[in-house]
Amino acid sequence: MTPIHSASPQPKTTGELAGKVALVTGASRGIGRAIALRLGRAGACVVVNYATNDDKAQEVVALIEGGGGQAVAVQADISQRADVIRLFERTQDAFGGLDIVVNNAGAYLTKPLTDVTETEFDQVFGLDARGTFFALQEAARRVRIGGRIINISSSQTVTANPNQSVYAASKAAVEQFGLALAKELGSRQITVNNVLAGITETDGLVISEPAKQYLVQSTPLGRLGQPDDIAEVVGFLASPAGCWINAQNVRVNGGQS
Repeated sequence: MTPIHSASPQPKTTGELAGKVALVTGASRGIGRAIALRLGRAGACVVVNYATNDDKAQEVVALIEGGGGQAVAVQADISQRADVIRLFERTQDAFGGLDIVVNNAGAYLTKPLTDVTETEFDQVFGLDARGTFFALQEAARRVRIGGRIINISSSQTVTANPNQSVYAASKAAVEQFGLALAKELGSRQITVNNVLAGITETDGLVISEPAKQYLVQSTPLGRLGQPDDIAEVVGFLASPAGCWINAQNVRVNGGQS
């Protein structure tokens, strides 16, 4: 595990997020990785959270540092409250404060509702809903005035596709947490928004070629989403330009219905 020392952030001299501290959960791969890199390019000091893959997390840190930024990797299982508290404490120890939290860590399940086991239900809700809830509690207590909280949800909460019931329900809970919290934190000028990502082409996406082609054809823009597509929207919401967007579900799916 990478040692973390108490320090004030030494931000890049340029970038719209210079001087800001960002925490991204589930940031070693896929969408989370792209978000961490995007925030790092904008000048934020980034905490790269991961559950098990230290090597991948360190790659993200190295890329941010290679671009002139600052980053650290912190292991934490978001489904465990004690881990979440430790993650936020180590973030403040590393950079002296916290301005941006992106709740990206999550579990995915594709299975008919009747076939979902109790264990599978608990795993998905334990990470997606319960874990995000814990992270939102800590974010609400610690994010500085004028900060940003962004939850990564899914377009599945709107489209209600077959075999997605448990996953979509867990993300719907996340959205409700976020919408309510936005109204609780408004007096501190903290915005809270949900980004509803469509099907995104990551190394964790396992679908058949016919299914992939169907998704491409059903998307007006004629392709699957890429992690950077989601990261750019998160970067905008985290930036000064996103200050008047609050309590919103922002669909980022290329227009797929």
